[in-house]
Amino acid sequence: MVSGGRVVLIAPFQQWSGLLPGQDVTAKGALAPARGADLTVAAVYVRGPPIDASAAPWWQRSAAYLRAALREACSVLSGDASGLLPGLVVGDTSGLPAQVEREFTDAGLSHLTAVSGSNLAVVAGAVLLLLRMLRAGPRLSACIAGLALIGFIVLAGAEPSVLRAGVMGAVGLLALALGRQRSAMPALAAAVCVLVAFDPGMAVSFGFALSVLATAGLVLLAPRWAEALTRRGVPPGFAEGLAIPAAAFVVTAPVIAGMAGQVGVVSIVANVLAAPVVPPATVLGVVTALLAGFWPGAAKIPALLAGPEAEWLVLVARHASRVPGAVLPWPSGWWGGVFALVVLAMLLLAMRKPRFRIGLALVLVCVLLVVVPVRIIAPGWPPARWAIVACDVGQGDTLALATAESGRAVVVDTGPEPGPADECLDRLGVDRVPLLVLSHLHADHISGLESVLAGRSVGAVAVGQGRMPGWAWRQVAEVTARRGVPLLELQIGQRLDWPGLSIDVLGPRYVSTRQADDKDGTGINNTSVVLRAVTPAGRVLLTGDVEFAAQGELLAGQTDLRAEVLKVPHHGSRFALPQFLAAIAPRLALVSVGTGNTYGHPSKSTMDTLIAGGALVTRTDADGDTAVIPGSQGPEVVRRGK
Repeated sequence: MVSGGRVVLIAPFQQWSGLLPGQDVTAKGALAPARGADLTVAAVYVRGPPIDASAAPWWQRSAAYLRAALREACSVLSGDASGLLPGLVVGDTSGLPAQVEREFTDAGLSHLTAVSGSNLAVVAGAVLLLLRMLRAGPRLSACIAGLALIGFIVLAGAEPSVLRAGVMGAVGLLALALGRQRSAMPALAAAVCVLVAFDPGMAVSFGFALSVLATAGLVLLAPRWAEALTRRGVPPGFAEGLAIPAAAFVVTAPVIAGMAGQVGVVSIVANVLAAPVVPPATVLGVVTALLAGFWPGAAKIPALLAGPEAEWLVLVARHASRVPGAVLPWPSGWWGGVFALVVLAMLLLAMRKPRFRIGLALVLVCVLLVVVPVRIIAPGWPPARWAIVACDVGQGDTLALATAESGRAVVVDTGPEPGPADECLDRLGVDRVPLLVLSHLHADHISGLESVLAGRSVGAVAVGQGRMPGWAWRQVAEVTARRGVPLLELQIGQRLDWPGLSIDVLGPRYVSTRQADDKDGTGINNTSVVLRAVTPAGRVLLTGDVEFAAQGELLAGQTDLRAEVLKVPHHGSRFALPQFLAAIAPRLALVSVGTGNTYGHPSKSTMDTLIAGGALVTRTDADGDTAVIPGSQGPEVVRRGK
């Protein structure tokens, strides 16, 4: 028996995601000690579906129906906007592309898709404004707004930030009903006390801490800063638009810095640009959800009206996240948080003195004139006549093979996360991809697929014979179908030609179809597509993550493996046959590997073998994007640098 704390259930998402709050279920699983320092005392690992699930309360079923109807009504919008609008309204990001989520995070706008006090303030404010127009009294207005508040909380789900905002809003509405002056700080304090007493786990929740701090900043700092700006001639509405995101950034930055090990420096500007469209988008989204429940056709009208606002938010997040230095690395842990707090305090104190303000302005001007242009221009990149580029995408692979046509390249793999592969291709000026090859279906090779497809013309996505793991294959099939990109299978002996580039398919000759063969991922690695490309810089052998078995099959098949350039298999791991590397005899070896990875990549033995064979070894963790260009004596290397 477990008592005295929470128990976390870890179960298959697809089998359990359909459950609603209030349902009772039976589950059989393995009990294990909890991980981490929170108030969880144990974890239960469940492999099967829930058993004997009871019916959910009617209001939860109604809320689930409205959320599904909202997603359906938003389908009339573009892909990014249709996924974003449910997130703005009820925090439902299930349809939001991973790339857009990452862009919102880097731009400091991720709070918009996490339902919090701002959403409830917009909804309650709209209801109170309507009631004021109807000349309703304060008590009646408070009661109706309270019902709207409860309904919205049920619709959005009982997340910690929603509960905190809901309790605070309820306290404020109670003050309105009693005819007393609303006091925001006592309301916030009451909300915190009630919620921590109800769920002590919130006391150690970063999300809850950020939510409380942001609200406190809006209550304590934003009004004073807005008033100070107004006294200096800034129009009132614009002053509040500047003060609110600045206050939220100042009070939450130390916690974010210590928690994430990074600081976003463009979030204030991004939030200022986003602020005007958030209230109308939220109100129109709520109207869409309510209409979708009983009149789906009419619900598409407010959804279409909210479309431009959602598109604007996506545009702001996309451009803000790509500003050079938008996210700066920072020491993580509580020391990093304290350091950030000290820096912010010094800056705020400096801003109070005219001389310090002038000095700070001069420093910012120097940064704008010196640092930013250097980061944007990046002299010499991309190098002229580049033939192949190994993109720095972290612990994963993305390679671009140029054709003779400007802006067109064949891409092999898309990296371990959305964004880096897309950004690398943007730096290269690649906007047309006649073929995108996924060497195999491990996450570090396919997770950036959607970001590469977005905003870029892609002729087809090609895969090998492997179909494991199943979830990854389903994801690839779903993304390509949604984007309308053909999905095809490469065959050994197949030759593909473009102006200035030809590719021969050499493998895989080894394909495992048994799940039992892949306890450590070796079976999937050995299904990697092996390609040999002929480029102006010479022959290039692309090996995916092939290990001993697949390398042995290629050697046994008398395949001509010779190449001037080798994409070293499996990030330079120790699973490389010396005979295999000797048969290739590369002059240049490209290692795509992430900084400080936990796998020990690249292996010293593999690197020593390559160097002993006369190869020049480059690594994306040290060199950044690495380009190969044709030289008078063979392939040459140009490193972009970190």
